[in-house]
Amino acid sequence: MQATKQQYYSAEEYLTLEEAAEYKSEYIDGHIVPMAGASTNHNRIAGNLYASLNFAFKQQNYEVFMGDVRLWIPQKRIFTYPDVMVVAGEPEYFNNRTDTITNPLVIVEVLSKSTKNYDMGGKFEAYRTIYSFQEYLLIDQTRIYIEQFSKMSNKKWSFYEYNQEDGAIALTSIGFQISLVDIYSKVKFEETDASIDAED
Repeated sequence: MQATKQQYYSAEEYLTLEEAAEYKSEYIDGHIVPMAGASTNHNRIAGNLYASLNFAFKQQNYEVFMGDVRLWIPQKRIFTYPDVMVVAGEPEYFNNRTDTITNPLVIVEVLSKSTKNYDMGGKFEAYRTIYSFQEYLLIDQTRIYIEQFSKMSNKKWSFYEYNQEDGAIALTSIGFQISLVDIYSKVKFEETDASIDAED
């Protein structure tokens, strides 16, 4: 990710620009950072998880959102677009904007070469400042490998990793389980090398 020409933008200016922009950008404390497009494997993984979550919670008081819904992180002054978010109850909106929420329970990021370090480091640190945030999944698209972070208490998180095709992940913050086979359904790992630099 590379920042646009050096200039400070207010949150309101960013949102106005974003409404008219052809491509999505993140906002990080006054700076606008363009996001690259996603690969087909990235889209498959996010779509598989979104579909399974959405179906599982059809009769429950949870909502699932994909990458076009923005997240506002007030303590870090960041607007970003997680790949998948789960909200318990009603979504809480930033300034009554129905395209920007503030209260995710679960956040999922599909890792790419260009954003892997950010997703695992600075972005996770920012996510942890969100009062409602309880669980984080980082899904590798180059191989079968997933990291799961679950909040145990204030400043204490548990960590699990999954790398077996016959395994399954159970969320700790919600009653939901999915197999790795279903998460990686139709993913073609041989495509990744050619497309990995083009993802967000």
